[in-house]
Amino acid sequence: MFNTVPDTPAPVVQTAAQADLSFRRQLAISGASFWASPVRNRILLLAAALLTIILLTAYGQILLNRWNAPFYNSLERRDLDAFIAELWNFGKIAGFLLLLNVIQTWLNQMTALYMREGLSRQVVDEWLADRRAYGLSLSSPLGVNPDQRLHEDSRKLAEMTTSLSIGLVQATILLVSFIGVLWQLSSDFVFHYKDMSFVIPGYMVWGAILYAGLASLFSQLVGWNLTRLNATRYANEAELRFSLMRANENLEAIALAGGEETERRHIHEKLDAVLRSIRDLARALTNLTWVTAGFGWLAILVPILIAAPAYFAGTMTFGGLMMAAAAFNQVHSALRWYVDNFGAIADWKAALLRVSALRAALIDMDDGPAEGRIVISRGEPGRLTLESVAIASHVDGDCTLDGFRIKEANPTIVVGERVMINGDQGVNRKLLFNAIAGLWPYGEGRILLPKEDDILFVPQLEYLPEGKLRSVLAYPLASAGFTDEAMMAALQRVGLSRIAGRLNDRARWDRLLDKDEQMALSFAGLILRKPRWIVLNDVLEGLEEDTVSTLSSVLAELTDSTLIYIGRSGAFYDALTPSLLHLERTHCVPSDEVDQPKG
Repeated sequence: MFNTVPDTPAPVVQTAAQADLSFRRQLAISGASFWASPVRNRILLLAAALLTIILLTAYGQILLNRWNAPFYNSLERRDLDAFIAELWNFGKIAGFLLLLNVIQTWLNQMTALYMREGLSRQVVDEWLADRRAYGLSLSSPLGVNPDQRLHEDSRKLAEMTTSLSIGLVQATILLVSFIGVLWQLSSDFVFHYKDMSFVIPGYMVWGAILYAGLASLFSQLVGWNLTRLNATRYANEAELRFSLMRANENLEAIALAGGEETERRHIHEKLDAVLRSIRDLARALTNLTWVTAGFGWLAILVPILIAAPAYFAGTMTFGGLMMAAAAFNQVHSALRWYVDNFGAIADWKAALLRVSALRAALIDMDDGPAEGRIVISRGEPGRLTLESVAIASHVDGDCTLDGFRIKEANPTIVVGERVMINGDQGVNRKLLFNAIAGLWPYGEGRILLPKEDDILFVPQLEYLPEGKLRSVLAYPLASAGFTDEAMMAALQRVGLSRIAGRLNDRARWDRLLDKDEQMALSFAGLILRKPRWIVLNDVLEGLEEDTVSTLSSVLAELTDSTLIYIGRSGAFYDALTPSLLHLERTHCVPSDEVDQPKG
């Protein structure tokens, strides 16, 4: 017997987000992705330029802080000449800082742009690499609607990583720059209390640290669940978008079934979940605003209060007081950067978690267990061999249900043959089609594909991408590889003469063509490509008699191609007289009865 496997279409397994996806692993995945990104050098160059601009900005702010003392002292002395001179100095400093701000804004935007490019391209490449996307749709709920993670979450993660990283670096440099200024301004003041005198070196620095520390503590207590609330909101938004997209793609079927009310109720349920998550997030952000805004308003007065003892004692001038207050605000704003950005950091962590969960699931697919899986490999040229192949459909507890195997022992199909594979009633033949294509690995045995790569799989429902008809006809190859004459002849051969002259028309061909015409369009592609091997999944089932006759004759004309037809079709059998293989069902065998000694 073969091992237990998921049901079709997929079981719900534990996702990376539900499993132990630690913050450290999230950062490790992101770091490895960045280092392998083709835009890495551009981002590093921009980061170096940004660091230079931030350092120059910090220097300009130090000059502006020093300007406070002579400017306010000139006001205190009513010295008009000194006042005008300090206004001129302010203009030079402010102009210098304005230029730096403009340059930094442009560098910020370019860094975010390249971060978005690198992250989005890599996530999409990982998702569409080596059939991972289809495998993820079978093995994890993350593969059901990954568009939110691929698009919106990746965008937010790239932009917020840039913004928060620059903010953190800028806050750190400001802290280092102004903490020395504040320390020097408040290092010589002597406190007097009754008969005692004492000195607290750099007491305004300690005051700023204490004030920012209290703000951080309260922010942590009030906003601890923001990351979870943001992640929940993103998940609910993705579910709503998927429901809307699915309804839009099936409008005709919904209208025919009269299911508008059911769909409306279903979409409203998804919308209600989004609104609930937004309401919870709004409540949490409102509570956090009590802390951030409250400490923000107090910051106007607190530095004056802390510096007031030195000012009223006469050891600090009015200009020195304003300079100390400005330096305090710089140190405090740098220290409370985390407080001011607590909500943004929680939002960033939620986006990081969702993107990392998808990437971890894709990465972990390559490390899946080999046990209970069909081995797909390349064999000899011109031969396709099915060695002891058994397909598992789905499981129920310890029993394997609705599985099947190939009745003939290790059949080998050689190049040029015509083969039909049918089976017992209830056998899901599509799983064999997917197994040969490498899309359904659940079962046991080996499938040895021909060494040459020229093998084409034709499903019952062909994918028709949006675009020009010539591109749809040649998909996934480039249409430039075929002449217009060849394309038009292929379309006419399969009965699509009415659209043969529309090669340059762009449309949703999956909606303009009915089922028969879509399959005919797929067969026109076979005529163009003439592959050595063609595997078809019951493609003639449910088609009109005329269409079946036309397409069967097309297959008969592909004399240089090996045809493997999985399904039942009298027209295919009559037109090509194929050899037959049979699929027989396997029955439920409890695991405790497997390999028990007989007799």
